[in-house]
Amino acid sequence: MLENILEKIESLPPLSQTIEKIENFRKKKNKEIEELVKIIEKDALVITTLLKISNSSLFGFRSKVETIGRVISLLGINFTIYMTISETFNNILTTDLSPYCINTEDYIEASNASYNLMNLWLGEVDNNLKEEVLLASILQEIGKFILSELIISRGLLKQFHEKLELGFDIVDVEKELLGVTTSQVTAEIFKYWGLDDNLSNMIRFVDNIDKCTDKYKQKSQVLDVVKTACNPYSLLSDSSVEKALKKAILYNLEVETLSNVLKTLQSRLLEQ
Repeated sequence: MLENILEKIESLPPLSQTIEKIENFRKKKNKEIEELVKIIEKDALVITTLLKISNSSLFGFRSKVETIGRVISLLGINFTIYMTISETFNNILTTDLSPYCINTEDYIEASNASYNLMNLWLGEVDNNLKEEVLLASILQEIGKFILSELIISRGLLKQFHEKLELGFDIVDVEKELLGVTTSQVTAEIFKYWGLDDNLSNMIRFVDNIDKCTDKYKQKSQVLDVVKTACNPYSLLSDSSVEKALKKAILYNLEVETLSNVLKTLQSRLLEQ
């Protein structure tokens, strides 16, 4: 099974030069808007995507955003980077997500919720940690695209659905039927694409915290809390929020702000 997964990962197209340049730019301590503009303005697809996001109801800017420089000024350098990389991955990975009882829109909504949770929670209590794990929190579920394809091709769809409907934890179902979890597959995708090792290392053990090294343990714990609350199968449900808070307490993470932020995000979701 693992060989099949690795084959599917290695069949993915390489990242564009734009994304490679943006990833290198992301690692810099001192970032200048002008440099990022020069990288992005050569890629029409990225420009179109960012302008579409900027002019969406999500932000509600009073006037239409028409240039990349304006996009970055309004959204900020880091958010622009995260959205560019995230949307590029979403365009590459287009497999049917029905094995997880979700669609691509559900996945994107969960990614956006993860971003908001990280920003509002860790932005308040530990901004440095937030900057380290924010991109990983948005992208940690992309392994589901590979696993969905495998579930369908192996004829495991009915069995997978039955276990989810019975209330089994998704991670446990993945381990039982596939022998690997979404987090492990995501880490392998990052490795294949040559992204920062820190990203793949903090994601790899999200579903197996006990085996995580001390260097990445806190980051993996944070990602586990976010993944639990923003699970696209039951996004910010009372059950998901309760499980996330219990994990935060278990991991000795900050809980008061987390609890308040989760309540806020639940309210926003109900208003949509």
